[in-house]
Amino acid sequence: MAPQQDIPPAANVLGTIGTILWCIQTIPQIWTNWRTKKTEGLPGSMMYLWALCGVPFGAYNVVQRFNYPLQVQPQVFMALCLVNWCQILFYNNRWAIWKVILIGLTNAAAFAGVEAALVLTLQPLYDAGNGIGILVVGIVAAVLLAAGLLPPYGELWKRRGRVVGINFVFLSMDWFGAFFSLMSLAAQNSFDVLGGVLYIVCIILETGIFLSHIIWIFRTRRLRKEAAAEGKTFDDIAAEYAEQGVPFKFAERKYSKQSKEERTDAETGITRHAEGSRGMQQPSVAEVSPENTAEGTHRHISQPVTGMRDEVKDVAHPVDR
Repeated sequence: MAPQQDIPPAANVLGTIGTILWCIQTIPQIWTNWRTKKTEGLPGSMMYLWALCGVPFGAYNVVQRFNYPLQVQPQVFMALCLVNWCQILFYNNRWAIWKVILIGLTNAAAFAGVEAALVLTLQPLYDAGNGIGILVVGIVAAVLLAAGLLPPYGELWKRRGRVVGINFVFLSMDWFGAFFSLMSLAAQNSFDVLGGVLYIVCIILETGIFLSHIIWIFRTRRLRKEAAAEGKTFDDIAAEYAEQGVPFKFAERKYSKQSKEERTDAETGITRHAEGSRGMQQPSVAEVSPENTAEGTHRHISQPVTGMRDEVKDVAHPVDR
């Protein structure tokens, strides 16, 4: 594709809208992380891959001489994603603040240096008619952007479709930023296919995240309504089921490593119970009797025989598969 020369006003306007949205998109997420002091459900790999994506993405837009808003867009996008990644290191991984700042600035400097090197290397080649190098860079940018949106799907699987930790204002602004940027490319004299694919991938994967949470809301509507009537939340109900050891339809799934560790703990607990109760009469524990079979209603386990409560507590809770 030949370098862009005259940029139509419509392309600049649409590109400006997309750039503004992508320049401020992660501010709501940054604010949410700071306010709640936690980043559970927000994958660090997502933010780092997005920040890394800004390097080839920025070089691609600059070398292609896209409209100026689209050239600025990847730089701001990269910087804000690094801020989010640093927050995850601080709040979730409990790193020291000096270490977080140091590693954040080091990565920012490295990313800027690599992008500048790519632009200086590829610009003469591209102007001479050799577009293979910039094509490879564009493909890498698209792959990194798509890869960054895959970790949230792992969180969706874990929570059975529920979105946790991701600010929906941030997600909406990101979606619309990609949409207006795509329209900006369409308004140029020639449409850049690879750049368009990059924005389309973003739109499709983020739409999937929205739909997943909407489906989860629909599936849990009765449970959440009943919980609200009792002054509780969905998380309160899930915690009650976990404490009672009763299987819960919407409980978080466990990764294979977590499941293996919990099975080991369960076996240890059963052994302790058997050893501790040797020579003593075994208590009879009533079976679980649900109050009703409506979705999401509470179930209770009858209390164990007096004197044996501590031993029953040693029995491991069943693992949700």
